[in-house]
Amino acid sequence: MKAIWNGKVIAESDNTVVIEGNHYFPESSVKKEFLKSSKTEMECHWKGKANYYSLDVEGKENKDAVWYYAKPSEMAKVIKNRVAFWKGIQITK
Repeated sequence: MKAIWNGKVIAESDNTVVIEGNHYFPESSVKKEFLKSSKTEMECHWKGKANYYSLDVEGKENKDAVWYYAKPSEMAKVIKNRVAFWKGIQITK
């Protein structure tokens, strides 16, 4: 699977976990040069607290387009050390 935005592959892996229709990529598969820290946090009733990254690709920003659970709940432990994408990021094979 690939995560693509602004013409660049942001992440690529054959080992994604799909939860609620979202592919969670291993952190190691993400090109970290495109990630920018974000202070945004949200709470999921069953996964725990989500943290976010924004993307910066060739001068274009996609705010809070990447999320992860640093300390997922026991029910969601399969997504520990993984990230997911939204906000126009294309997920393809």
